[in-house]
Amino acid sequence: MIVKPARLLLAMTAMVALPSFAQNVATVNGKPIPAAKVDQVVKQVVAQGKATDSPQLREAIKKDLIGREVLIQEADKQGVGTRPDVKNAIDNARQSIIINAMLADYIKKNPVKDADIKAEYDKYKAQVGEKEYHARHILVGTEDEAKQIIAKLKGGAKFEDLAKQSKDPGSAANGGDLDWASPASFVPEFSKAMTSLQKGQITETPVKTQYGYHVIKLEDVRAAKVPPMEEVKQQIAESLQQRKLASYRDELMKKAKIQ
Repeated sequence: MIVKPARLLLAMTAMVALPSFAQNVATVNGKPIPAAKVDQVVKQVVAQGKATDSPQLREAIKKDLIGREVLIQEADKQGVGTRPDVKNAIDNARQSIIINAMLADYIKKNPVKDADIKAEYDKYKAQVGEKEYHARHILVGTEDEAKQIIAKLKGGAKFEDLAKQSKDPGSAANGGDLDWASPASFVPEFSKAMTSLQKGQITETPVKTQYGYHVIKLEDVRAAKVPPMEEVKQQIAESLQQRKLASYRDELMKKAKIQ
């Protein structure tokens, strides 16, 4: 069989055009949507754990990209992108994308190390201590008020009833209950007085802090419950990561000439 020159040229043209066509999943009013764009979105979705790569996912993403292209073309026709408010929004989004990419690069180059996580965990354990305390308190404005409350308690009054007059809105309605907490959760003066009490005992004298005068009752003591490091490792890592980013930002701010 002899192929005529015209047919041969046609066949060769088709063969050259085919790979270019295969690179696009669709065209919208002549604007191609590259297959690479579908691949990119699929990769992002899979990386976020939202779905697994499948023909159904790719088809859904393809339809979404087609719909977005239709809408953006119509928006361009209407000149929406030239409006000042839209330009400002685009600029803000551009800044966020670029900044986030830069910070992601910084974290890759300066990752949180396991040793840092371990040190932070040990610090947390030390702060929590070996014991947790379940206490109640009544907060008032003057020492005389606190002394009067202590006298009433010695006379048989119920702590929960007197706690209603407490200046601490978070615990007054609950009989002054502060729930279980480590001594580190409170200001030093309060912690010192609380940890010196025996179970069921009330402070003999008012405890002064920056908030006022406290009357404290210790309900109970138990061994501190500290979660294993593996349970909080990710949380600690994220916290340290945020500190790194904040420190990096502060360094850049100090170097910048701001007038």
